[in-house]
Amino acid sequence: MGLIWQLAVRYLRSKSKEGFLSFITVASILGVTIGVMALIIVLAVMGGFQHEIKEKVLGINAHAVILKFGGGISDYSSLLTKVTSDPEVTGASPFILNQALLSSATGVIGAVVRGIDPSSAGTVTKLPKYMIQGTLKGLDYPREVSMQEGNKIKVTGAVLGKELAMNLGVSTEDLITIISPAGAISPIGVMPKMRQFQVQGIFASGMYDYDSGLVYIGLKSAQKFFDMGDEVSGIEVSVNNVEKAPEIARKLESKLGFPYYTRDWVEMNYNLFSALKLEKTVMLLILLLIILVASFNIASSLVMLVTDKRKEIAILKTMGAEPSTIRKIFILSGTVVGSFGIILGDILGLAACWLLSKYHFIKLPSDIYYITTIPVRIDIPTILLINVAAFAIALAAAIYPASRAARIKPAEILRYE
Repeated sequence: MGLIWQLAVRYLRSKSKEGFLSFITVASILGVTIGVMALIIVLAVMGGFQHEIKEKVLGINAHAVILKFGGGISDYSSLLTKVTSDPEVTGASPFILNQALLSSATGVIGAVVRGIDPSSAGTVTKLPKYMIQGTLKGLDYPREVSMQEGNKIKVTGAVLGKELAMNLGVSTEDLITIISPAGAISPIGVMPKMRQFQVQGIFASGMYDYDSGLVYIGLKSAQKFFDMGDEVSGIEVSVNNVEKAPEIARKLESKLGFPYYTRDWVEMNYNLFSALKLEKTVMLLILLLIILVASFNIASSLVMLVTDKRKEIAILKTMGAEPSTIRKIFILSGTVVGSFGIILGDILGLAACWLLSKYHFIKLPSDIYYITTIPVRIDIPTILLINVAAFAIALAAAIYPASRAARIKPAEILRYE
């Protein structure tokens, strides 16, 4: 193997008068380098997108929800006890979900209204950590507010997303009006139901859809406003292993029985994460074409190398070298080119990923891409997969030139020497 290695490396070094071969070798290495670097950067960014969106989704939403066929859940207190008794459940909280219009002095905007229990909401979501103004405490406690006319009214609190508050032109302590289209029936038709709330806090999750379309009110206030009595829409559940949330949700569904059913975060966001996964797979296949093109450079350079070294190959065979030895020399030459390209690609790709994650010099419009900067998540198994794929392509590219070298007949080459 020592002789094979020496010859393989020596053949890649061109003499000064044969600089073209050296250029082809460098071009082959650069082709593999660019392909591996592009793959690492793109897949790291795609993985970062998937991870960040997953964190944002699970920051606002629970890992699973328990719902009831036919309407709301009235006996949610006993249901909470059953759910929290499961050792894999880390938190549970009742919620109400509905749609309404929000009105302020500057405009009217449609939003999703979530009624939550402030005392337990923090066990299933990261909403308390996202608060940039105010807190969740006191959402259900009425307080007197003086109106411009001089009279006083009692209102409860509401927490708005940052973008929603900006669009409505409100801040903490300001009043907003929530309008529900499901109002009372009058002789002139259905009259929308309206109620004023005081902004008690503003949150920023970093995900535009949530920050611009969510408003939280207290559970009791939501029950009263939406005429739900003592019912809730469902129960949010957090588990100790996010990746096993679908399995745990199915187990809870079996435990509770009909008419209850569960939906996990994977199921509720299936289209989003399926699109991200498909996009990542397609990008992998497209960028592998760069390495495939580089492999043709490796194959062509080795074919030219075999042509150039025919006399040396013939002499080696005359001295007793087996065809398998000749084949190994040129296969090793191809893998050396591929290995250098892979190592350089890894170094440049990881360096670029580090710069992107460190300095965030590329900004994104948050209303389109959900997040404001390009996220990077380096996944070691993915990098190893890229390296193995690139090495396999380089190895495959070297097989034909190596076989051609092994078939050279010394008598034909040395006949006129």
